[in-house]
Amino acid sequence: MEEYEYAVVGHGAAAFAAALKADDAGIKTVMIGKNETAGAILGGTCVNVGCVPSKRLITLGNLLDKINYRRFDGLSYLTRIENFSKIMQDKEFLVESMRFSKYKKVLGKLKNVKYVNGFASFKDKNILMVNGQEIRAKKILIATGARAKIPRIDGIEKIRYLTNEEALSLEKLPKSIIIVGGRALGLEFAELFAHLGVQVTLLQRSDRILPDWEPEVSYYLEQYLKEDGINIITNVKIDEVSKIKGLINLTFSVKGIKRESKAEEILLATGRMPNIEKLNLNNIGIKLDKDGFIKINKYLETSVEGIYAAGDVTGEPMLEALAAAEGNKATINAFGGKKVAIDLNSVPSAVFTFPEAARVGLTDKEANNNGIKCACRPVMFKDLAKAGIIKDTRGLIKMVINAKTKRILGVEIVGENAADLIHESVLAIKFKLTIDDIIDTVHIFPTLSEITKLGALSFYHNIDDLSCCSE
Repeated sequence: MEEYEYAVVGHGAAAFAAALKADDAGIKTVMIGKNETAGAILGGTCVNVGCVPSKRLITLGNLLDKINYRRFDGLSYLTRIENFSKIMQDKEFLVESMRFSKYKKVLGKLKNVKYVNGFASFKDKNILMVNGQEIRAKKILIATGARAKIPRIDGIEKIRYLTNEEALSLEKLPKSIIIVGGRALGLEFAELFAHLGVQVTLLQRSDRILPDWEPEVSYYLEQYLKEDGINIITNVKIDEVSKIKGLINLTFSVKGIKRESKAEEILLATGRMPNIEKLNLNNIGIKLDKDGFIKINKYLETSVEGIYAAGDVTGEPMLEALAAAEGNKATINAFGGKKVAIDLNSVPSAVFTFPEAARVGLTDKEANNNGIKCACRPVMFKDLAKAGIIKDTRGLIKMVINAKTKRILGVEIVGENAADLIHESVLAIKFKLTIDDIIDTVHIFPTLSEITKLGALSFYHNIDDLSCCSE
């Protein structure tokens, strides 16, 4: 039997952050790879079948859109996809190079961490079975991630469907695609395929896309996506799917009215499920939530003392950067003296559509539900000088503040580079800043980052009455 101080089950963002922290501390550690996400080899979901390949293709699609949209007068230019296979080969080269440089190479430099490629299962709270061998560890971290959840749809088992994994490995572009799901994943793929010239129909169960976001952000982003030719249908109840004459045929109803949609492909973006089947968690009594994700406390410890969990296997929010932070903090809590927690309220998230959407903190509704009397002000990008300069005035910022203290509670942005712009607001919430702190900070003119200052100024002034640099 091999014995270690620490066993890290997983090999994605959370697992690597934990291994790096353990190595720095000189903790004898074993990292055990493999999980049920087929495409998530060393490095996990993000680098292999998630963020890295999808954002490469999204960037390419956005470039096509910027060129072909002909935003500026007096210019004539047009481009098209010449060789889709080369695009996918280039994407795969990026994935392989990052997997090597950021994971395999990094792993090879860790002096106190051994990597074992195999599935792990619990024999008891300190013993894991891996490849038929026993591994004992004083502390264990579960970081096995999650994979696409397939909804119950009549006929789904009789057709070929796509998840994010298959969609990122297509050998040829379809002419049409149905995407089921109107949250981040579904919206990103809808925009990606639309920019690549695919006819896209997106079906969303709730009455709007991004139902947990501010309604203004959801509304305007939906309008922008529709302008890109995406057919968005909300309030959908799916009835059945089949294949007729080579096409996917999906029947559904909208407020009781029967409808159908046909396409060459169908992509399911209907949530994630945890990779826990092979772990034998029942053997040690680890508690799960109603959706099957591992329950943890604020210090990332499970219901079993000495066993921690981090990343997507613990449920929402499922973010690569958060998973890494959790892996790091879990290791500190397992072996350090002082316990540390993560303030989820200051963790940002983004949707990489075009324009992007990003958020941090509380929404207007959440603040009010918490008994906070808040004030909210949406400010449009058209009021921003830089938006006019780059000739893309789509978007808005909505800032939620405590009406009494003026402290910033939440911010959502939809607009060019929103995923980058949100970080000023992240710091504002993390360090409990007020709108006066933002206003008193000099912002470079002309930049898109001024939208945050305009959002703060809007609580004192009508933005239409201000000059470009009023304070």
